[in-house]
Amino acid sequence: MRYVFDIILLSVIVCNILSCSPQKQNSVKEPEASVDSENVYDLSDIEESGELIAVTISGPESYFQYRNMELGIEYLLVENYANAHGFRIRMEIAKDTADMFEQLRTAKVDLIAYELPTSLIEQHGFLCVGAVSDTMNASWAVRKTSPLLAASLDEWYVPNLRQEQKSYMRDLMSKPRVQHSKMLKPYVSLRKGMLSPYDNLFAKSAVVCGWDWRLLAAQCYQESAFDPKAVSWAGARGLMQIMPGTANQLGVPVSSLYEPEVNISASVKYLRILQQQFADIKNPTERIKFVLAAYNGGSRHVRDAMALARKNHQNPYSWHVVSYYILHLSEPRFYKDPVVQNGYMIGSETYNYVNTIMARWSQFKRGVTGKVIPVSSSTSPIQMMSTPLKSNKRNRFTGKSSQIIPRSDSIFKLQN
Repeated sequence: MRYVFDIILLSVIVCNILSCSPQKQNSVKEPEASVDSENVYDLSDIEESGELIAVTISGPESYFQYRNMELGIEYLLVENYANAHGFRIRMEIAKDTADMFEQLRTAKVDLIAYELPTSLIEQHGFLCVGAVSDTMNASWAVRKTSPLLAASLDEWYVPNLRQEQKSYMRDLMSKPRVQHSKMLKPYVSLRKGMLSPYDNLFAKSAVVCGWDWRLLAAQCYQESAFDPKAVSWAGARGLMQIMPGTANQLGVPVSSLYEPEVNISASVKYLRILQQQFADIKNPTERIKFVLAAYNGGSRHVRDAMALARKNHQNPYSWHVVSYYILHLSEPRFYKDPVVQNGYMIGSETYNYVNTIMARWSQFKRGVTGKVIPVSSSTSPIQMMSTPLKSNKRNRFTGKSSQIIPRSDSIFKLQN
């Protein structure tokens, strides 16, 4: 009995001794937990990472993507600040104001780059900083635990900076989409069996993506009017208007994009990638339309339009259905829908781009005939390509048997 009592007494003493040390350890760790909970991440941390993460709401005035180019007043202002400090930018899209506040509170982003009422910002416990509105009743927001970032943004922003970016956006969007060089050809000859000086390159490259070469020609005319030196206001270059970012992804030197063979080769490689991305569209002709839409407007926006069709119990693999949603993704009630992940797009341009190319392709097929390349049983119907006929050399002043079509002809007057 005495032995049992001694064991119990010893156990109590040991427990009392051990109970003291955890209290000391907890008292040391508590400050670390409180630091983490406050989400301290300030300017010095951004400088160390080299990346500024901002959140905004998609829209024609705030932020949107056009052919891999990021635009919008809020984006341009963030870009201006980031360039001044040598930061990279990552823009996140929020569904609404509550979503932006939550992303800032949890330190998923460093900055809200969107004009919010100052009273609302203060109500949620954040600092009003940076790009303020003209009336001074709205501004950007950062956490109170980012005082250095707040001071830096306040020092950077000067009156009229927002207005300057608005003027820049307005001038940019008012420019012609494509600027042509002086070497633009004044005509194409259908009777000679040619659409452009690059028909042989189209026929050679069409094998890569399995398209009719005349479809590539129709797309090229829509992109550049067969001008190898064409450049768009967004920075796209050459015959098929390849963006520098796309060229980098394909491993093609940007400096070589004005070379016709390189440019066309890059475009069909990109078209092949897009076809793989839309492999779930089984109908080959329908898939062409979706691929063209993705080439112009971006595959993520096309998927958004497909999601809207699916949500409304319509066929997401029908261009006739999906093109309606692409056309209307420039309207808030569409691009702010919960199923839309990538926000606003210039939908009318993509809508017209696809429909115009398909109509021109049909005319090109009627105007230029060619030998059909035999196909195997494993080849899809869309891979039945025709090759361009070689034109006969004729005296260009005789006017015999050849039809010269000027650019003013109705064949090229489809809506761009």
